[in-house]
Amino acid sequence: MLTIARRMLDEASPTPLYLQLAEIIRAQIREGAIATGDALPSERELSESVGISRVTVRKGIETLLREGLLSRKHGSGTYIAPRIEQPGALLAGFTTDMVNRGQKPGSIWIEKTTSLPTPEEALALALSLDQLVHRFARVRTADDEPLAIERASVPAHLLMSASEVTGSLYAALNLRGVRPVRGLQRLQASLATAAEARLLSIPVGAAILRIERRAFLADGTPVEFTRSAYRGDRYDFVTEVREPRAEAGK
Repeated sequence: MLTIARRMLDEASPTPLYLQLAEIIRAQIREGAIATGDALPSERELSESVGISRVTVRKGIETLLREGLLSRKHGSGTYIAPRIEQPGALLAGFTTDMVNRGQKPGSIWIEKTTSLPTPEEALALALSLDQLVHRFARVRTADDEPLAIERASVPAHLLMSASEVTGSLYAALNLRGVRPVRGLQRLQASLATAAEARLLSIPVGAAILRIERRAFLADGTPVEFTRSAYRGDRYDFVTEVREPRAEAGK
């Protein structure tokens, strides 16, 4: 349970009160006094119990939201953010991953269209500029919480219609016998734009993990070109590393 008293803040310190508040909450998370999933008191409750302004409380909370220690659910409150460990070497769709974690996957659709490819899509999918692609853009959710923005492009000849994808893209491809078996991913740390922050219910400038994925059939045929923006406060991408074996004869 979060415990903050006015005496824990030092007005004589050169450190602003909102940063002192953030550090107190940070320390209690670190020490296990408040656990993953626990709700914080409201801004009003914290302001009244600690004896500082709501503006100061809000700035302290926003500091921790940007760091990823807290997450906010609209209409519900602010919580200690759990972390999702995602194996970086696992080629799995979002739907399968969430089901395996015991969570309910969902989508908020932004776009589902078919049109000519951009030069970048044509290059990534080994298409000519007169071949069609299906585009799927959506916010991916788990238990109704937005976790990622996903924008996928697939050669149109692999699916009869973009409407075939209602949930899992990989499930739809699997029904057509063209589910990818390997892929290449590029990860980049970034900050949320205003549009991304609105879709993911996070502050502008919060940490984002940008992932570009190209996936292939066993014969090397490109199947998928996807760019995603994952919430940095919720995801850790984990990759196993091993010591290289010594060369023979050395």
